[in-house]
Amino acid sequence: MRRVRILSIQSSVAYGHVGNSAAVFPLQRLGHEVWPVFTVHFSNHTGYGAWRGPLLDPADVREVITGIEDRGVLPTCDAVLSGYQGSPEVASVIVDAVQRVKAANPAATYTCDPVMGNARSGCFVNPAIPPIIREQVVPVADILTPNQFELGFITGRDGLSEPSSLDDILAAADDVRAMGPSAVLVTSVERAGAAPDVIEMLAVTADGAWIAQTPRLPMKANGSGDITAALFTAHLHGTGSPAVALGRTIASVYDVLKATLESGERELRLVAAQEAIAAPDERFEVTQVR
Repeated sequence: MRRVRILSIQSSVAYGHVGNSAAVFPLQRLGHEVWPVFTVHFSNHTGYGAWRGPLLDPADVREVITGIEDRGVLPTCDAVLSGYQGSPEVASVIVDAVQRVKAANPAATYTCDPVMGNARSGCFVNPAIPPIIREQVVPVADILTPNQFELGFITGRDGLSEPSSLDDILAAADDVRAMGPSAVLVTSVERAGAAPDVIEMLAVTADGAWIAQTPRLPMKANGSGDITAALFTAHLHGTGSPAVALGRTIASVYDVLKATLESGERELRLVAAQEAIAAPDERFEVTQVR
């Protein structure tokens, strides 16, 4: 796989694995260079109900990115990745960073993981953030990695928070692509008629659509969306194939989740599953559905 350099603008936690604390290690195990920029620095993820640490001032986030730019390295940046934004004002910082990177390297891509919430928890970010992501950030993204709930919000299809038909999910993905992104990876897909013991991911581009499924594990794992966005970005850059990127991503994420479940721990077991991250197999079937 070709080594890529990724500017990753996300949250950071001291304990556990979400945001950059979930994305950086897997990308490095794949041999990629990561420049992590933090939007928050919390003691732990907010799913615990209590945490300490600061939301970083958007001006400080911008200063860190400017400092990287001062090193003259933006022309070598292959991808920008963003996740949990922390405050509404960070969106403009991310958009500005994408514009700077693309001015320096027009071939660079931007992956937006539009972290808002999920079907079970609802929206768990500042309520001002989701409309800003939809209106300001999504249009400048090349790759979007929403879960099914987030896809429904972005497209105004509220019914997608429930099991939906494949045609409805594909239509929503097409709506998103019409907003700007050329590739959409829908995570946590719950299809009407699918077996209750599986969970799926769906990749959609102008060239087609592909779906893959794994057994559903009896757990909730914070950070799984963050590692998914990071791995899909890396594998898509490395292979140029949405289908291959989907197959490798879903295999590694499943192995991480399985290792986490077997450990009895609450946080992702990234180190325990690092070999599955570094050398993913493609044992889960990827089916072209369009």
